[in-house]
Parts: sequence; structure tokens; C-alpha cells
Amino acid sequence: QAQLVESGGGLVQAGGSLRLSCAASDSTFSRYAMGWFRQAPGKEREFVAAITWNGVSIYYKDSVKGRFTISRDNTKNTVYLQMNSLKPEDTADYYCAASRTALTSSIASYGYWGQGTQVTVSS
Repeated sequence: QAQLVESGGGLVQAGGSLRLSCAASDSTFSRYAMGWFRQAPGKEREFVAAITWNGVSIYYKDSVKGRFTISRDNTKNTVYLQMNSLKPEDTADYYCAASRTALTSSIASYGYWGQGTQVTVSS
């Protein structure tokens, strides 16, 4: 079964940047919409950004618009989340996920998940 593996998390000061990567073990997800989600301690998992299989349509959570950029390279089976102007409230475990349905923020629509990567933003 194809797997998703996130990387790129870490500790950064407020205002800094990180780029998360989500690598698929094969090309299974090249025709899937891909999403990024996050879960802060004690909070529910929430949608961050999503991109269609061909990269034509993109959808962001309002609070990250203008700061985060989702992209994908299907030749590398990889999805990225460039995070700029990071804030302490962005601190969370970040997960990538794959969905067979159209672009969506609904967690229930994503059937494949990575193990997550931790992002900590210090003030």
C-alpha cells in the first residue's frame, strides 16, 4: 500500500519560514487531491490547504492565506507546504493526506494519511 511521509518540520522563531514536504512511496496519489492538515495540542485536527491532482485549483484556510503556499510535483510524487511569516498559533503537528474526491477541506474525504511532522513556532 502506498504511503505518505512528511518531513521538514522543526522549531522556528515567529516570522520565520519552513517548507514541509510530503513524499508518496509511489505514483498512486498522482491523480488524487492532496491536503495539509494540522493538529495543535488539545485541539481537533483542522484543514490548512488542499490542491487538485493537476495543481489547477487550490484552497486555503483563511488564517493562512497569503502566508502558506501549497504545491505539488507529480514527477517526484511530492506535495509541499511553504510556510512564511509563521506565528506561534501555527504550532501544531502537520499532516498530509490524499483524497479521491474533488478539492475539499473535509477530513472525512481523505482516506490516506501520513504520520505527521511537528512544527513549533516560538514567540
